[in-house]
Amino acid sequence: MNDGKRPFRIGRIDYANVWPVFHYFDPGRLSGGIEMVYGMPAELNRLLREGEIDLAAVSSFAYGLSAEDYWLLPDLSVSTFGRVQSLLLFLKKPLEQVLNGKIALTATSATTVNLTKIIMEKFYGGHPSYETAEPSLERMMEKADAALLIGDHAIRASWTDHGYQVLDLGELWRELTGHWMTYAVWAVRRDAAAAHPEAVREIYREMVRAKRLAAARPEPLVAEAVRRIGGDSAYWQGYFNGLCHDFGSPQQEGLRLYYRYARELGLMDNAVALAEWSESVSA
Repeated sequence: MNDGKRPFRIGRIDYANVWPVFHYFDPGRLSGGIEMVYGMPAELNRLLREGEIDLAAVSSFAYGLSAEDYWLLPDLSVSTFGRVQSLLLFLKKPLEQVLNGKIALTATSATTVNLTKIIMEKFYGGHPSYETAEPSLERMMEKADAALLIGDHAIRASWTDHGYQVLDLGELWRELTGHWMTYAVWAVRRDAAAAHPEAVREIYREMVRAKRLAAARPEPLVAEAVRRIGGDSAYWQGYFNGLCHDFGSPQQEGLRLYYRYARELGLMDNAVALAEWSESVSA
């Protein structure tokens, strides 16, 4: 918990899919001091849960496990209606064999790991075994029939001449359910929001401003992605165009369905309320 003796800490996943919220985010526009903490989704999930950071983009699944401790920041998410291009399941064998084979799961996520289990088990009736592995396609495939990669690791692997069949989990989710899929949400700890209401207000407003600016001026994000990750401008324009960073009724409806299936499979115990922060809850 932030006791006021340290800066207000914001967790940032350093994956390209959150850049449209963070690229134009300017801490210099805020009146109070903040500290940015970078990490993989699983690490930021843990830090937010333990109170080491106060606000972050976190895996939707991680929000669901600790929803009673968090407020959702309105209209901020990482969602798609279909193809996502950065949540990929690579198959060494036909899907029919993978369903009862072994799947190597990235150690860097929670939402997509459990989305994989929902798709494999609920929709296809499979019973694969799972093992957690560091995100290296070559090493993962040494011992498994399929491998799940997310984020920039998945993007880079999709560009290699690996010869594997590739399933886009966002595309599969839409085909199977007809719904949006939300992979990450922005959450603030309730105790931090109560202790620092003005900081949360300023940060939220700045994030919404930054998101809108990125939608109007995506060219710097595209150029940064080409420089840091590779590929060409056409790829990244298509990638960013396919992402949605809003969190309206369609995205929320899809996320509630995801939580329902997760409960049915025993992946989480309790129903999840999508409780949004507002200036009144911090007052």
